Amino acid sequence: MDQATMTQHRIYTTSFASVYPHYVAKAQRKGRTKAEVEQIIRWLTGFSQDELDAHLAKGSDFETFFAQAPKLHPARANIKGVVCGVRVEDVVEPLMKEIRYLDKLIDELAKGKAMDKILRE
Repeated sequence: MDQATMTQHRIYTTSFASVYPHYVAKAQRKGRTKAEVEQIIRWLTGFSQDELDAHLAKGSDFETFFAQAPKLHPARANIKGVVCGVRVEDVVEPLMKEIRYLDKLIDELAKGKAMDKILRE
């Protein structure tokens, strides 16, 4: 196995569509909605709803999903805190940082934070 293969995290090649239902379920368990999850994803990535739906339908992996994001939101740099035991602002690898940003936003939604605070407005 070469160095690039050894260091690539398996989440990068995981289908975004396979994780998406977990984001929705986590939010819904706490009384939030699928629409709010999708609003967060669109805010973070710049995808339209049709583009998001297309990525879900074709099963894009996380690497492709974020690589094709039309406009990653500049305010995402203001996302701070711990998710999955990792401090988001300390993540160095660019793709992993984007994934952790999304994880953190979904966590904030599930914890009842107001959408305007989640979307850093």
